Amino acid sequence: MRSLVSSLYLFSWLIPFWLGACSASPPKSTQKSPPSSQETVLRISVQPTQDRFEQERMIAPLDAHLEQVLGQQVDFIIAKNYQESVDMVVDGRANGVYGGVVSYFEALERGAKVKPLVAPIDADTVRPWYRSCLVVAANSSIKTLQDLKGKRVAFVDRSSTSGYLVPLAALKQEGIDPDRHFSQVVFGGTHGEIEELLATNQVDAIATNLATYNQRQQQGEGEKPLIIWESDPIPHAPILVSSDLPPELIKKLKKAFLTTPAGIQDLMGAKSAGYTLVEDEDYESIGELRRQLNLARGSNR
Repeated sequence: MRSLVSSLYLFSWLIPFWLGACSASPPKSTQKSPPSSQETVLRISVQPTQDRFEQERMIAPLDAHLEQVLGQQVDFIIAKNYQESVDMVVDGRANGVYGGVVSYFEALERGAKVKPLVAPIDADTVRPWYRSCLVVAANSSIKTLQDLKGKRVAFVDRSSTSGYLVPLAALKQEGIDPDRHFSQVVFGGTHGEIEELLATNQVDAIATNLATYNQRQQQGEGEKPLIIWESDPIPHAPILVSSDLPPELIKKLKKAFLTTPAGIQDLMGAKSAGYTLVEDEDYESIGELRRQLNLARGSNR
């Protein structure tokens, strides 16, 4: 059987000719046009990966671009947690999700008819993938995964791909069970919140993603936290849409994302170089990883 994390190498074939073409930034709309009686309003739930004010700031330029290209209203709804972002597409409050790969599978397992549309292109790798990492304080004595035993470790959310699933797989491969080997396991809720826990010495290590970590370090001052582990490439979080949306609207939405101007930030918090098309099979290895860890719905925990 393949190791838990080796399956992530399947994504090494992701190549640059997928990259969506970028165009010059269109003028911003000064006012949203009310939807016509036949118009389907796009309501996209967004996972809360950052401070709410910061995430609203990040949403604004993407929202303006999509509305400009589509010529209609687009509503982004920031969920209170990862679970609610899926709840909204399951119960019909939203017909799209801007979230993680794990949330894609959770939505399918709960009966939502969704499919991946596009995914962000990481500005540093220029690929539609990113990496997970485990981080400790600059002066920490922790150097390896084994050194984490007996320590306080913070994850983002059980539904987070880079902030839980992938680092959990790496720990399990090392024979480390967080519930048995850590003195405390904390779920902070967002990448920003667990970074604050580490900065204030409330935990000894955190699981986050490398792109967010790098961006925070560029903005910060003083000693920088240390990375003690990083993953193989992980396929970037897909933007999901309901299969019940009109085909013409889905086609227009693809075009809108693929023409997103460079510099508009990925709503998960990383620098983006636009978007590229993705398919269901791009995420098969993450689904397999969930099954191996007994995290898929209906599996034994």
